[in-house]
Parts: sequence; structure tokens; C-alpha cells
Amino acid sequence: MRLVRTPLAISVVLAGLLLVAGVRAQPAPDAAGGSPPGGQPPPRVLVAEVEAAIHPISAEFMISAIDQADATGASVLVFVLRTPGGLVDTTREIIARIIAARTPIVVYVGPSGARAASAGFLLTIAADVAAMAPGTHIGAAHPVSGPGTQEAPDKTMAEKAASDVAAYARSLAEARGRNVPLAEEAVLKSRSFTEREAADASPPLVDLIAPSVDDLVASLDGREITRFHGAKVTLRTKGATRADLQMTRRQRFLSAIADPQIAYLLFSIGLLGLTVELWNPGSVLPGVVGGVCLLLAFLAFSILPVNIAGLLLIALGIGLLLLEIKLPSFGVLGVGGAISLVLGSVVLMGDTPELRVGLWLVVPLMLAFAAIFLFLGRLAMASQMRPAASGAEAMIGAAGRAMTALGPGLEGQVFVHGEIWSALADAPIGPGTRVRVVARDGLTLGVVPDAAHTQGGDPS
Repeated sequence: MRLVRTPLAISVVLAGLLLVAGVRAQPAPDAAGGSPPGGQPPPRVLVAEVEAAIHPISAEFMISAIDQADATGASVLVFVLRTPGGLVDTTREIIARIIAARTPIVVYVGPSGARAASAGFLLTIAADVAAMAPGTHIGAAHPVSGPGTQEAPDKTMAEKAASDVAAYARSLAEARGRNVPLAEEAVLKSRSFTEREAADASPPLVDLIAPSVDDLVASLDGREITRFHGAKVTLRTKGATRADLQMTRRQRFLSAIADPQIAYLLFSIGLLGLTVELWNPGSVLPGVVGGVCLLLAFLAFSILPVNIAGLLLIALGIGLLLLEIKLPSFGVLGVGGAISLVLGSVVLMGDTPELRVGLWLVVPLMLAFAAIFLFLGRLAMASQMRPAASGAEAMIGAAGRAMTALGPGLEGQVFVHGEIWSALADAPIGPGTRVRVVARDGLTLGVVPDAAHTQGGDPS
């Protein structure tokens, strides 16, 4: 019996060992079914859309996205970029953070029909990987005069600014292995490039053409890139999980009002609301709406490059409209005020083309504002000049009839406004004489004969 049981026990033990070995030998599930080989988590790709001018709020969003990518160990951060351009200083701030990022940064100009002009061009060539969708274009990065200037720069200053940005573009293109001459031409000659022109150049300006973000991410897998400081990195995006980053509510709100057209519209509504409240005190609603809109406009102006000369011209225009109301000049002051408002609005946002307010919005709004301002002002002035209809002032100029004799030192009675009043006169006035009130002292009126009427009869 012992000889029989021993082989049986050995067989059971061997079967158990084989079963355990078989379980351990099973391959780990792939990325589609769970964890990849080696138990490593799947790669993570972050995607952030930037559809705005490049200003401090868009910079805050892009920098926070890079910080989040670095903190979470993302494999790649993709910026889907659509922008007309923006501020050079803000662009430099973003690029400095892109260069210092631990996470590889991809700038994708898309979807089809989008553009990355001016500052967007610099952001594209500064990325670790530059990609474009079909039907997009980049370029036209020639700088203009700085924000807040009160006059256009002279030729020397303009050349200095262009040369500085061109050198910056060359340094970025050279460090990224991109076409340096074309990068310089985009600045100095305001050249723009389609996705095919940028990708087919030798060396290229961009690395990839992809119809969508998903196709772009798939194309990045296994691609070796050179970081800004020379380190080689191979991107791993196969089976990657995708997370879309969104602006916070605060950033979305500030980015919305920082649009030059919206900021200017808020400014115009604020001026109009306060004007209505000024000429019609106590209406409350126009004053509240105007005050809120004006505060929001000034909040937007703190983000945008506002030209002080533009604000001064708008203030001058309002002053001229006020003078037109007080001192009628046959429309000269009013026309000057309207022109000053339009000119101030045109130069309000400085000389950055991407942040200018269109004439299609400026001219109708300012002309409407001037017309409403003059109309309400004239109504207010006419109301102030109208004779009083009640109170003590309403008695002055009223017609009446003497009921008794009046004269110097002789107080009598007159019938005015259906009431009997005590009255005095500087000249003798007989009973029944038509009189007109010229003064009032308490309950005593000062009257004179009414030359427009003959003696006798009740006043009409």
C-alpha cells in the first residue's frame, strides 16, 4: 500500500507544480485588454486646445497644461493651435516653458482650415514636434510696434524689432533642426506657408501632416525626437489613453472678454449706460448695467495692450459732445467729438493687428453713441430751461387781476391761479387792472401792470 500511495502523491505534487508554472507562463494582457507587458501602465497623452489670440490668459492656460503634463508623467502633450497671433512677450514666456518642459510638446495646427499666424508660427517651430492638418497654414510673423505706444515707430525702431524677432525665430528653428532661412523669411518678409510647403521644405518647417489628433498620436509612436538641449527621446504612444485639458471657468471668462471686439463692445455699452443714467438720474438699471460693463471692459483692458492715446481721444470726444450741448456751435463740436471717438477707438488696442477692433464695429457704435449722447443731452437741457410748473418759481410770470388798488406802500389783493394773494406794486394800479407777477416774498407777490392786456376782464 505504501508503494502505491507514494507514486500517487508524487504525481499530485508534480501536477500542481506544472499547473502553477503554466499560470505564470501565461502572457500579460496587452494595452487593449489591460496592462501592457511588464506591468507598466499605458502611456498617457494630454490634449489642450488653444483657440484664441496669444495673450496672458492663453499663456496661463498653456503653461498650466505643461505643468500638469510634467506632474502626471504624460508621454506627450499636444497643443491644438488656432490663433491669429498675439503679443511677442507673452509668446516668449510660453516658449521658455516649452523648452524647459520634461514632457515632449507637440504643436498641431488644426483642424483643416485653421492657421497659426504671427506668434502662432513661433510657437509651432518651438515645439518638439510640429504638425499641421491638411488645409492649414502658418507664418506672417513680422512684428509691429509694441503695445501702448502713442505713435508708430520710426523706420529704425521697426527694423530693430523685426531683426530681434527674426533672430529669435532662427535660434528656435536651428535648435529644432528646422528650416532656418524660411523661419527668417516668415518674420522679415511676412511669408506664410501651407502645410505641404512647410513639410516638403528641405529641411522641413514642420514634421508631420495629420488629418486628426488621433492620427497624429498614432504617427508619433516610435518616433525619435531631439529635445531642445540635445537629448534623444523615443515617443511611445501606442495604446495611449487620451485626456483633454480644458480652461478653468475663470480662464474661459477672462479669455472671452479679452477678445478685442467683446472688450470694446463692453466699453461702448458701459459708456452708453452711464450716459443714460447721467441725463436721467434715478433710472438705476442703465447705471448698473453701464457700470458693470465698464468695469469688465477695464478688466479686459488690463489684459490687452491698450493704447493710452486712444483712451484720451475717447475722453476728448465725450468732452466735445458736452460742449456741443452747453455751447451750440452749429454741429462743429459735435462732429469733432464723433471723429475723436472713432479715432480713439481705432487706436485703442495699440498697433498689434491681431488685437485691433474692426472699423465695422467702431464706426456704427461710436456714431450711435454720439447721436444718443447729443439727443439725451439736448432733452435734458430743454427740460432744465422749461419754466417751472409748480412751486414758488411757477408764480413768476403768471398773469392775474388786481382786486383792489395797489401802489408803493399800499398793499392790496390780486387774483392769480384761481387764488387771492396779497400784493405790492411799484406804481399805482387800479382795481380790475391786468397784472403780471414779477416777484414773490412768502405770501406776498410783487406785480406790475400787464401791458399785453387792456384794463378789465378776468385773466384767461
